[in-house]
Amino acid sequence: MLTNAPKGTKDVLPQEVYKWHYVEKAFDDICKRYGFNEMRTPVFEHTELFKRGVGDTTDIVQKEMYTWEQAKRSLTLRPEGTAPVVRSLVEHKLYAEVQPQKYYYNIPCFRYEKPQSGRLRAFHQFGIEIFGTDNMMADAEIISLAKDFLDEMGIEDVKLHINSIGCPNCREEYKKVLKEFLAPKYDQLCDTCKDRYERNPIRILDCKSPEDQEAVKGAPRMIDHLCQECKDAFDELQEDLDALGIEYEIDPGIVRGLDYYTKTAFEFISGKLGAQNTVCGGGRYDHLSETLGGPPIPGVGFGLGIERLLLTMEESGIEIPKPEGADAFIAFVGDEAKKKALSLTGELRRKGLKIAMDPMGRNMKGQFKYADRLSARYTIVIGDDEIAKGVVSVKEMESGEQKEVAFDQVETVIGR
Repeated sequence: MLTNAPKGTKDVLPQEVYKWHYVEKAFDDICKRYGFNEMRTPVFEHTELFKRGVGDTTDIVQKEMYTWEQAKRSLTLRPEGTAPVVRSLVEHKLYAEVQPQKYYYNIPCFRYEKPQSGRLRAFHQFGIEIFGTDNMMADAEIISLAKDFLDEMGIEDVKLHINSIGCPNCREEYKKVLKEFLAPKYDQLCDTCKDRYERNPIRILDCKSPEDQEAVKGAPRMIDHLCQECKDAFDELQEDLDALGIEYEIDPGIVRGLDYYTKTAFEFISGKLGAQNTVCGGGRYDHLSETLGGPPIPGVGFGLGIERLLLTMEESGIEIPKPEGADAFIAFVGDEAKKKALSLTGELRRKGLKIAMDPMGRNMKGQFKYADRLSARYTIVIGDDEIAKGVVSVKEMESGEQKEVAFDQVETVIGR
């Protein structure tokens, strides 16, 4: 019986992988232009990192993590990127270096949830983080980077939604107001949200069950219960976005699915993706370092799903340029020609050229057909006649022009 890939995973086949290379290079380029340095963290961490950092009332921790016991320690495949980066920041005392610290990453993540369009159980994520400042210029900068990146990918039908979800001080007051509103509807809540009602009622606003969505209709808004510091920060963010010329919509419904967020929360929403329409989301998390046992280090960042990005580009009709074919295909006839072809192939490859050969032992006609499929710019032919004269026959495929070239001049002719 054939063993297929697990549900919620997807192979990236050779005919598709060029699209990944394209967006990965573009993200790498724009992060470097903005002054971010790449960080790579382990694919699994101690489970308590996510329970403490992401929050044990979130769907991620309660339902979606891949966790196992090994040597009497609980380990979890990484469900998101921020908590591991903060762990690394604290563990290696990177906060002692010149601030702010600015990192980006391109990582696989894992969550056990219902697979659907643009959402997999094994998925990939771009992300960036800025540490060391609570100035709203940092929030505006990461939003600006996200917008510039989406613009450069050609995605037009995307709107920025922003919100403030307050700080621990004003959020505690808001929780009281929210619980008063939800108290008469307590029996309508799902079992998970009945538990959240006592531990973190704000999480109920993010629940996807129809019962809870109905129960929270008309609920008080966090944005109306901000303390003065959070109000000022939100006003400053809007001023900075205005100065950058970035259009936005204030959306009090944005909560984000992780407990560590404070103040800024934002999402870039596409009109092409249906219900799961968030292309990029993030916000500020000024107390995550302390939660994980580190010193106070304010931070802000975002995550952007690569599969969902590519789906958005596809739905928008954006064509990603295909890579160019081989610089040259070397065809040969006979044992001596094979030796010469192998020698020339190795030499040209070591000089940085993309050279193809046929390892199937086809006849010359079959080799030419294979060369066409590889879209080679040149076809180089080596046979007994060419060996006797010390040359190869070089054909430029686009023009059809053909000429004989000395072995030591091939690189000059086919090189770019």
